Amino acid sequence: MSEELTGGLTGELREAYAACRAIARREAKNFYYAFRVLPRPKSDAMCAVYAFMRKADDLADDESLAVPARREAMAAWTAAWRASRAEGTHDPVFLALNDTQQRFGISDDLLEKLVQGTTLDLEERVPGVAVVNVALSAQSDEVNENFKVYETFDDLYRYCYLVASVVGLVCIRIFGYTEPRAEALAEHVGIAFQLTNILRDVKEDAERGRVYLPLDDMRTTGADLEQLVAATHGADVAGEVVKLLKRELQRAAIYYADADALIPLLEADSRPAMRVLVTIYKELLERIAADPAVVLHRRVSVATGKKLAILAGGLARGMMESMRTRGSR
Repeated sequence: MSEELTGGLTGELREAYAACRAIARREAKNFYYAFRVLPRPKSDAMCAVYAFMRKADDLADDESLAVPARREAMAAWTAAWRASRAEGTHDPVFLALNDTQQRFGISDDLLEKLVQGTTLDLEERVPGVAVVNVALSAQSDEVNENFKVYETFDDLYRYCYLVASVVGLVCIRIFGYTEPRAEALAEHVGIAFQLTNILRDVKEDAERGRVYLPLDDMRTTGADLEQLVAATHGADVAGEVVKLLKRELQRAAIYYADADALIPLLEADSRPAMRVLVTIYKELLERIAADPAVVLHRRVSVATGKKLAILAGGLARGMMESMRTRGSR
């Protein structure tokens, strides 16, 4: 990391980065473990990006507000952020993010796509998303609910690209990389992470009227939406639904393979962080793969002790990378 990226922070900027770090420490869970093994300037930058994303997600998911009110809140916040880029700001998250953007060459377009991904679930109509009515049994009555469901995997891929691959493209600009093909690889790793999130959150998303497992894949595996939703309400899990879950597990595993090609293209001091992140997410995917039906009943997670062990390994690798880098000078 060059001197221009490490020094010269004003007191206000230092406080802004500290505020972002506090948000990341409190909320980031899997991501914060990866931030810990980065050099401080890169770690600060990742915290700034995360704090920005966290605020956008919180606005989009605030269920105390009706969807139209959430759209208005998101529009007002986005307008304030755009104004901060041109006019300056004292908002700590915007201040740290603007500094990160300048230091690491992150384009306005990438950050705009981050916001676009966050707002997708607030849009009334999203290309490739069907609204399907499902009959559900509630005690002795039958009720009907509408669910937003992605029609094809290509449609789901676009969603995953906006909410996760774009994050990966921002991250590798902070990490530093040596070859343009790192961008395509980062895109695929982002898809793998988001498919893992989707599998983990099947029950929670269904409770919000969202199903991210595509209708095309349901038809291919013989599953149907009613079976899937009923299982999240305690019904027996049909074998066809398990086949559907396994199909998406296999897809995620294919995209994870690109992580092995991506990591060597990153700057040496960033490789351990990427390994920590990939290891945690792959561990989560493996836990789901061990019993796919469990995601229909509860959220699967990686235990804190396991994450700390992965972090310790990442810190050790980071020290080794640092020693090798110094030895080659």
